Amino acid sequence: MGHREDLSRALAVSPDNIPLLLLYAEACLADLLSDEARQAFERILAMQPDSSAALLGIARVLFLTGRSSEAAVRLEALLAAEPTNHRALQLFARVLLDEGNRSQAADAYQRSLACEGAAADPELERDLGGTAANPPKKIALTPHGRVPEGEDKGPGNGAIVDLEKPKLGFADVGGMEPLKEEFRMKVLYPIRNPDLFRAYGKKVGGGVLLYGPPGCGKTLLSRACAGEMEATFLAIGIHQILDMWLGSSEKMLHETFELARHHAPCILFFDEVDALAADRINLRHTAGRTLINQFLAEMDGGDEGNEGVLVLAATNAPWHLDPAFLRPGRFDRVLFVPPPDEVARAAIVEILAQGRPVAALDPETVARKTREFSGADLKNVFDLATERCLATAMRDGKVVPLSTAVLVKAAAEVRPTTKSWFETARNYALYANQTGFYDEVLAYLGIKK
Repeated sequence: MGHREDLSRALAVSPDNIPLLLLYAEACLADLLSDEARQAFERILAMQPDSSAALLGIARVLFLTGRSSEAAVRLEALLAAEPTNHRALQLFARVLLDEGNRSQAADAYQRSLACEGAAADPELERDLGGTAANPPKKIALTPHGRVPEGEDKGPGNGAIVDLEKPKLGFADVGGMEPLKEEFRMKVLYPIRNPDLFRAYGKKVGGGVLLYGPPGCGKTLLSRACAGEMEATFLAIGIHQILDMWLGSSEKMLHETFELARHHAPCILFFDEVDALAADRINLRHTAGRTLINQFLAEMDGGDEGNEGVLVLAATNAPWHLDPAFLRPGRFDRVLFVPPPDEVARAAIVEILAQGRPVAALDPETVARKTREFSGADLKNVFDLATERCLATAMRDGKVVPLSTAVLVKAAAEVRPTTKSWFETARNYALYANQTGFYDEVLAYLGIKK
């Protein structure tokens, strides 16, 4: 705080000194005084409208105060004028990652490393799931086949997908040991012992369906599984498959499977698979039925077979899935992913605390007070607690660290999103469970059949 006060006194003598204003703004950011920092950056822009340092500074303030969308807009404008501004590119990567755009975030980060004067950001690389030395490989999928990124993809939306070799393993996922063991028995051991598996007439590959409440780590576990297998990981979202042109979605789905077959051993991960594999009884349009039929054909292996391709799919709504996907050879292995257990919640708390001012933080106590919270719910707790501490810090002019008491108080105001999911799942488990599909849900809820 003394350094900032010294700079403030210097500015009183030289109020139009731009380098001094930049130092003062940075000192304000270090003390979590976002309003004062923004005012300083805006004073610079009033004198020098094209100051990239001030433009970037305002974007940083917006991002740090939770206004990611506005920060993204300002960064896009800055990068349009200065496409090789590596600091802006790395901040843009963080903003995109915060908004869930991992593929675009990885692209922005890789572009930053190609700029003069850029340095690697290990923390950002870890969050992106790659490294500067081993970045995810990008391939454009189109209805007309795979083309190098940057070339014309023709009609239709097309999609850029990442092929990566995750370094993450089960040891990096806190808690959930029973679920990890199920993964090992149903997924890893057959892949690691293919000859033994084939001796019993089984193919290596197939499909595994992960279902459970949102935000509980289905994607993280899938990526960790690929890391354990040392396999290629290809994550696909619904927006990368669906296309407005007739027949294009089916062709892009085929190209996705072809890409996975080409890079076997490969884990092909579909998020929100119920959107692509919805029950055909509920579909009125022929286009939706055709896409599901294509998906089923690809699961069966097409002309080339899916040897070495493991299809993992995540859904929050398994009751919307077409029953045909659960037949042998398709998603014939099903894993229920419950909310993180207490050990996992404590690990999540430690991860979320990184990069924030903390004091007297006991992750185990916070974990005990957040039963049934998903990882996403815990992030909401941290966001709420951070807002409270930041408001106090701005009023008092000093850093107010996060503590166990502050987090527990914030947790009391957050309702676990898993509760509404279990309210719906309970009905299916009690009244539509003829095949035993939801037995694990009943066991988790403590309900006997």
